[in-house]
Amino acid sequence: MRIAIVSDIHGNRTAFEAVLADLQRTAPDMIFHGGDLADGGSSPTEIVDRIRGLGWPGVIGNTDEMLVRPESLAEFASQSPKMKPLFDVIDEMASFTRSALGEDRISWLGALPQTQTHAPIALVHAGPESRWRCPAHDAPDADLESVFGALGQKIAVHGHIHRAYVRNVNELTVVNTGSVSLSYDGDPRASYLLIDGHTPTIRRVDYDIDREVEELRGAGTPHADWIARILKTASFAMP
Repeated sequence: MRIAIVSDIHGNRTAFEAVLADLQRTAPDMIFHGGDLADGGSSPTEIVDRIRGLGWPGVIGNTDEMLVRPESLAEFASQSPKMKPLFDVIDEMASFTRSALGEDRISWLGALPQTQTHAPIALVHAGPESRWRCPAHDAPDADLESVFGALGQKIAVHGHIHRAYVRNVNELTVVNTGSVSLSYDGDPRASYLLIDGHTPTIRRVDYDIDREVEELRGAGTPHADWIARILKTASFAMP
């Protein structure tokens, strides 16, 4: 069986359309989403509506939770007071996205589960206990095993950190899908995961970043220039 996992779309319709075209070529038997669907791109409503229409099972991400429960951002931000300027920008963007989505879409996001399991694969957005925190891509093996071993499957998949990797830790394989949008690993292409049997492969897909930047600005997305900078450089930058 071949399973695809598509995570961290962040409202980027241009990248998502490119990933959908690639999925037609790879033709997986099942497709899951890893959360963080709407916030941070030109087309939050279109992405949520398309995922709902496709019927992909998936999990809730931290930015999904932030849209559903605004206080979750404040709770997380309170742990890093020096980062307040960043969290103020994120809050402004979330307010914009929340208004665009409306109550029905937000309720749907809020009903997404924390975990999806399809043996031998378990999927979470960040970690089993948190949508906001997980080990970094270069964390020690022991950290990965401690966190993701709790899922009880041979393959643990997550998104959230926008850095694709495949790590084998004893009997456990930990995989990060990378992100459809806002990559932080130096490769600006969209990323998703394809698992063929027990073999995970990261797929990278070219898309028209300039077109998405135009869409961002046309949609009136707050801090569009900041988002554009991350899209083009494929690395995190402060606003």
